[in-house]
Amino acid sequence: MTTTLADEFETQRPRLFSLAYRLLGSAEEAEDAVQDAYLRFSGADRTGIEHPAAWLAKVVTNLCLNRLTSARARRERYVGTWLPEPVVTADGALGPLESAEQRDAVSMAMLVLLERLTPTERAVYVLREAFGYGHREIAGVLDLSEANCRQLYRRAVQRVGEPQARFEPASEQQEELVTSFITAARDGDLAGLEKLLAADATWWSDGGGKVTAARWPIEGGPRVAQFLAGGGPKFAAGLEFTVTEVNGATGLASWAGDTLVGLAAFEVRDGLVVGVRAVVNPEKLAFARRQLTRP
Repeated sequence: MTTTLADEFETQRPRLFSLAYRLLGSAEEAEDAVQDAYLRFSGADRTGIEHPAAWLAKVVTNLCLNRLTSARARRERYVGTWLPEPVVTADGALGPLESAEQRDAVSMAMLVLLERLTPTERAVYVLREAFGYGHREIAGVLDLSEANCRQLYRRAVQRVGEPQARFEPASEQQEELVTSFITAARDGDLAGLEKLLAADATWWSDGGGKVTAARWPIEGGPRVAQFLAGGGPKFAAGLEFTVTEVNGATGLASWAGDTLVGLAAFEVRDGLVVGVRAVVNPEKLAFARRQLTRP
Protein backbone atom coordinates (compact mmCIF):
# COMPACT_ATOMS: atom_id res chain seq x y z
CA MET A 1 0.00 0.00 0.00
CA THR A 2 1.50 3.33 -1.07
CA THR A 3 1.84 6.01 1.60
CA THR A 4 0.68 9.38 0.32
CA LEU A 5 2.19 12.70 1.32
CA ALA A 6 -0.95 13.50 3.31
CA ASP A 7 -0.77 10.14 5.12
CA GLU A 8 2.85 10.74 5.99
CA PHE A 9 2.05 14.17 7.39
CA GLU A 10 -0.90 12.88 9.41
CA THR A 11 1.36 10.46 11.27
CA GLN A 12 3.40 13.49 12.40
CA ARG A 13 0.47 15.84 13.11
CA PRO A 14 -0.10 14.96 16.82
CA ARG A 15 3.58 15.40 17.64
CA LEU A 16 3.79 18.65 15.68
CA PHE A 17 0.68 20.04 17.39
CA SER A 18 2.09 19.14 20.80
CA LEU A 19 5.34 20.93 19.93
CA ALA A 20 3.58 24.03 18.59
CA TYR A 21 1.24 24.24 21.59
CA ARG A 22 4.10 24.11 24.07
CA LEU A 23 5.88 26.85 22.14
CA LEU A 24 2.86 29.13 21.73
CA GLY A 25 0.52 28.43 24.65
CA SER A 26 -2.33 28.71 22.15
CA ALA A 27 -4.12 25.71 20.69
CA GLU A 28 -5.68 27.73 17.88
CA GLU A 29 -2.35 29.22 16.80
CA ALA A 30 -0.69 25.81 17.15
CA GLU A 31 -3.22 24.36 14.71
CA ASP A 32 -2.52 27.21 12.29
CA ALA A 33 1.24 26.65 12.54
CA VAL A 34 0.84 22.93 11.86
CA GLN A 35 -1.37 23.64 8.85
CA ASP A 36 1.20 26.12 7.50
CA ALA A 37 3.83 23.40 7.91
CA TYR A 38 1.67 21.04 5.85
CA LEU A 39 1.43 23.57 3.04
CA ARG A 40 5.21 23.92 3.01
CA PHE A 41 5.64 20.16 3.14
CA SER A 42 3.28 19.60 0.24
CA GLY A 43 5.09 22.18 -1.88
CA ALA A 44 8.65 21.19 -1.02
CA ASP A 45 11.10 19.25 -3.15
CA ARG A 46 10.83 15.82 -1.54
CA THR A 47 14.24 14.71 -2.78
CA GLY A 48 15.78 17.20 -0.37
CA ILE A 49 13.88 15.87 2.67
CA GLU A 50 15.76 12.88 3.97
CA HIS A 51 14.04 12.76 7.36
CA PRO A 52 10.46 14.16 7.18
CA ALA A 53 9.92 14.14 10.98
CA ALA A 54 13.03 16.24 11.61
CA TRP A 55 12.28 18.53 8.66
CA LEU A 56 8.73 19.16 9.88
CA ALA A 57 9.84 19.77 13.48
CA LYS A 58 12.26 22.42 12.24
CA VAL A 59 9.60 24.09 10.09
CA VAL A 60 7.03 24.14 12.90
CA THR A 61 9.55 25.45 15.43
CA ASN A 62 10.56 28.34 13.19
CA LEU A 63 6.95 29.15 12.30
CA CYS A 64 6.24 29.35 16.02
CA LEU A 65 9.25 31.57 16.66
CA ASN A 66 7.87 34.05 14.13
CA ARG A 67 4.48 33.98 15.84
CA LEU A 68 5.90 34.36 19.34
CA THR A 69 7.29 37.81 18.64
CA SER A 70 3.86 39.24 17.74
CA ALA A 71 2.16 37.19 20.47
CA ARG A 72 4.34 38.78 23.13
CA ALA A 73 3.31 42.25 22.00
CA ARG A 74 -0.37 41.27 22.16
CA ARG A 75 0.01 39.83 25.65
CA GLU A 76 1.54 43.06 26.92
CA ARG A 77 -1.77 44.74 26.02
CA TYR A 78 -3.91 41.91 27.40
CA VAL A 79 -6.68 42.88 29.81
CA GLY A 80 -6.21 41.21 33.20
CA THR A 81 -4.41 37.93 33.84
CA TRP A 82 -3.16 36.09 30.76
CA LEU A 83 -3.45 32.30 30.82
CA PRO A 84 -2.73 29.76 28.07
CA GLU A 85 -5.55 28.34 26.01
CA PRO A 86 -6.68 25.20 27.85
CA VAL A 87 -6.54 21.80 26.19
CA VAL A 88 -8.50 18.75 27.31
CA THR A 89 -5.85 16.05 27.57
CA ALA A 90 -7.77 12.92 28.55
CA ASP A 91 -7.82 11.84 24.89
CA GLY A 92 -4.06 12.25 24.40
CA ALA A 93 -4.26 15.60 22.58
CA LEU A 94 -0.81 16.55 23.88
CA GLY A 95 0.73 13.10 23.68
CA PRO A 96 1.23 10.50 26.40
CA LEU A 97 1.07 11.92 29.94
CA GLU A 98 2.05 8.84 31.86
CA SER A 99 4.31 10.42 34.48
CA ALA A 100 4.01 13.38 36.83
CA GLU A 101 6.87 15.04 34.97
CA GLN A 102 5.09 14.71 31.61
CA ARG A 103 1.93 16.18 33.10
CA ASP A 104 3.83 19.04 34.66
CA ALA A 105 5.41 19.85 31.29
CA VAL A 106 1.99 20.70 29.78
CA SER A 107 0.45 22.21 32.90
CA MET A 108 -0.96 25.71 32.87
CA ALA A 109 1.61 26.60 35.53
CA MET A 110 4.53 25.54 33.33
CA LEU A 111 3.18 27.31 30.25
CA VAL A 112 2.90 30.51 32.29
CA LEU A 113 6.49 30.07 33.45
CA LEU A 114 7.64 29.65 29.85
CA GLU A 115 6.37 33.17 29.18
CA ARG A 116 9.45 34.38 31.08
CA LEU A 117 11.70 33.12 28.30
CA THR A 118 12.70 34.71 25.04
CA PRO A 119 11.29 32.88 22.00
CA THR A 120 14.63 31.18 21.29
CA GLU A 121 15.13 30.16 24.92
CA ARG A 122 11.64 28.70 24.92
CA ALA A 123 12.32 26.70 21.77
CA VAL A 124 15.55 25.30 23.20
CA TYR A 125 13.89 24.41 26.50
CA VAL A 126 10.86 22.72 24.95
CA LEU A 127 12.88 20.75 22.41
CA ARG A 128 15.24 19.59 25.14
CA GLU A 129 12.79 18.84 27.95
CA ALA A 130 9.61 17.80 26.18
CA PHE A 131 11.03 16.07 23.11
CA GLY A 132 14.44 14.86 24.28
CA TYR A 133 16.46 16.59 21.58
CA GLY A 134 20.21 16.72 22.09
CA HIS A 135 21.95 20.08 21.89
CA ARG A 136 23.40 19.18 18.50
CA GLU A 137 19.90 18.41 17.15
CA ILE A 138 18.55 21.65 18.61
CA ALA A 139 21.38 23.56 16.97
CA GLY A 140 20.32 22.08 13.64
CA VAL A 141 16.69 23.07 14.16
CA LEU A 142 17.48 26.66 15.14
CA ASP A 143 20.57 27.18 12.97
CA LEU A 144 22.66 28.03 16.01
CA SER A 145 25.92 26.68 17.39
CA GLU A 146 25.77 23.80 19.84
CA ALA A 147 27.56 25.93 22.46
CA ASN A 148 24.96 28.67 22.05
CA CYS A 149 22.14 26.18 22.53
CA ARG A 150 23.73 24.90 25.74
CA GLN A 151 23.98 28.44 27.03
CA LEU A 152 20.37 29.21 26.11
CA TYR A 153 19.20 26.04 27.84
CA ARG A 154 21.08 26.89 31.04
CA ARG A 155 19.58 30.36 31.02
CA ALA A 156 16.08 28.95 30.48
CA VAL A 157 16.44 26.52 33.37
CA GLN A 158 17.57 29.37 35.62
CA ARG A 159 14.44 31.33 34.73
CA VAL A 160 11.83 28.59 35.08
CA GLY A 161 13.56 26.26 37.53
CA GLU A 162 14.71 22.68 37.21
CA PRO A 163 12.19 20.34 35.55
CA GLN A 164 10.17 18.63 38.27
CA ALA A 165 6.76 17.33 39.18
CA ARG A 166 5.35 20.30 41.08
CA PHE A 167 1.91 18.92 41.81
CA GLU A 168 0.14 15.62 42.34
CA PRO A 169 -1.13 13.82 39.23
CA ALA A 170 -4.84 13.58 38.55
CA SER A 171 -6.67 10.87 40.49
CA GLU A 172 -10.13 9.80 41.64
CA GLN A 173 -9.46 11.50 44.97
CA GLN A 174 -8.78 14.75 43.14
CA GLU A 175 -12.02 14.41 41.21
CA GLU A 176 -13.86 14.10 44.52
CA LEU A 177 -11.95 17.13 45.83
CA VAL A 178 -12.89 19.24 42.80
CA THR A 179 -16.53 18.13 43.04
CA SER A 180 -16.62 19.12 46.71
CA PHE A 181 -14.93 22.40 45.84
CA ILE A 182 -17.49 23.46 43.24
CA THR A 183 -20.36 22.36 45.51
CA ALA A 184 -19.04 24.54 48.31
CA ALA A 185 -18.54 27.49 45.94
CA ARG A 186 -22.02 27.07 44.48
CA ASP A 187 -23.54 27.03 47.96
CA GLY A 188 -21.49 30.00 49.20
CA ASP A 189 -20.07 27.68 51.88
CA LEU A 190 -17.14 29.70 53.24
CA ALA A 191 -16.15 27.17 55.90
CA GLY A 192 -16.32 24.32 53.40
CA LEU A 193 -14.06 26.17 50.95
CA GLU A 194 -11.54 27.03 53.65
CA LYS A 195 -11.20 23.32 54.48
CA LEU A 196 -10.39 22.49 50.85
CA LEU A 197 -7.89 25.28 50.18
CA ALA A 198 -4.23 25.38 51.21
CA ALA A 199 -3.19 28.45 53.20
CA ASP A 200 -1.09 29.69 50.26
CA ALA A 201 -3.66 28.90 47.55
CA THR A 202 -4.03 31.25 44.57
CA TRP A 203 -6.87 31.82 42.11
CA TRP A 204 -6.18 33.09 38.60
CA SER A 205 -8.94 33.88 36.10
CA ASP A 206 -8.63 34.93 32.47
CA GLY A 207 -11.56 36.79 30.98
CA GLY A 208 -9.51 38.88 28.57
CA GLY A 209 -11.87 41.80 29.05
CA LYS A 210 -14.55 39.81 27.20
CA VAL A 211 -16.43 38.55 30.26
CA THR A 212 -16.41 39.35 33.96
CA ALA A 213 -13.40 37.88 35.78
CA ALA A 214 -10.96 38.87 38.51
CA ARG A 215 -8.28 40.91 36.77
CA TRP A 216 -5.53 40.09 39.25
CA PRO A 217 -4.57 36.89 41.07
CA ILE A 218 -6.29 36.33 44.41
CA GLU A 219 -3.69 35.07 46.85
CA GLY A 220 -4.14 33.20 50.11
CA GLY A 221 -6.63 30.46 50.95
CA PRO A 222 -8.88 32.64 53.12
CA ARG A 223 -9.11 35.36 50.43
CA VAL A 224 -9.87 32.82 47.71
CA ALA A 225 -12.57 31.25 49.90
CA GLN A 226 -14.15 34.65 50.56
CA PHE A 227 -14.04 35.55 46.87
CA LEU A 228 -15.74 32.32 45.83
CA ALA A 229 -18.24 32.19 48.68
CA GLY A 230 -19.26 35.76 47.88
CA GLY A 231 -19.63 35.37 44.12
CA GLY A 232 -19.93 31.62 43.64
CA PRO A 233 -23.71 31.27 44.00
CA LYS A 234 -24.35 34.09 41.52
CA PHE A 235 -21.73 32.85 39.05
CA ALA A 236 -22.92 29.24 39.20
CA ALA A 237 -26.61 30.04 38.79
CA GLY A 238 -27.86 28.24 35.69
CA LEU A 239 -24.53 26.52 35.02
CA GLU A 240 -23.67 22.84 35.10
CA PHE A 241 -20.22 21.44 35.80
CA THR A 242 -18.34 18.35 34.70
CA VAL A 243 -14.95 17.10 35.84
CA THR A 244 -12.43 16.57 33.04
CA GLU A 245 -8.67 16.58 32.53
CA VAL A 246 -7.22 19.96 31.58
CA ASN A 247 -3.54 20.26 30.63
CA GLY A 248 -2.73 17.06 32.47
CA ALA A 249 -4.47 18.10 35.69
CA THR A 250 -7.88 17.49 37.17
CA GLY A 251 -10.11 20.21 35.77
CA LEU A 252 -13.63 21.50 35.63
CA ALA A 253 -15.75 22.39 32.61
CA SER A 254 -18.57 24.93 33.05
CA TRP A 255 -21.60 24.71 30.80
CA ALA A 256 -24.45 27.08 30.01
CA GLY A 257 -26.78 24.69 28.25
CA ASP A 258 -24.74 23.18 25.41
CA THR A 259 -22.15 25.97 25.45
CA LEU A 260 -18.80 25.60 27.16
CA VAL A 261 -18.24 28.85 29.09
CA GLY A 262 -15.21 28.00 31.22
CA LEU A 263 -12.40 25.55 31.88
CA ALA A 264 -10.38 25.44 35.07
CA ALA A 265 -7.26 23.46 35.94
CA PHE A 266 -6.68 22.56 39.59
CA GLU A 267 -3.31 22.14 41.27
CA VAL A 268 -3.41 19.87 44.29
CA ARG A 269 -0.85 19.21 46.99
CA ASP A 270 -1.29 17.09 50.12
CA GLY A 271 -4.99 16.73 49.42
CA LEU A 272 -5.66 20.48 49.25
CA VAL A 273 -6.22 22.88 46.38
CA VAL A 274 -3.14 25.11 46.03
CA GLY A 275 -4.02 26.78 42.75
CA VAL A 276 -6.85 27.19 40.26
CA ARG A 277 -6.41 28.66 36.79
CA ALA A 278 -9.79 29.40 35.24
CA VAL A 279 -10.18 30.43 31.60
CA VAL A 280 -13.49 32.09 30.78
CA ASN A 281 -12.40 34.21 27.81
CA PRO A 282 -14.66 32.77 25.08
CA GLU A 283 -11.99 33.30 22.43
CA LYS A 284 -9.70 30.91 24.30
CA LEU A 285 -12.26 28.13 24.55
CA ALA A 286 -12.80 27.48 20.84
CA PHE A 287 -10.39 24.54 20.65
CA ALA A 288 -11.72 22.93 23.82
CA ARG A 289 -15.29 23.35 22.55
CA ARG A 290 -14.39 21.22 19.56
CA GLN A 291 -12.84 18.62 21.85
CA LEU A 292 -15.80 18.36 24.21
CA THR A 293 -19.39 17.45 23.65
CA ARG A 294 -22.04 18.33 26.20
CA PRO A 295 -22.68 15.28 28.42
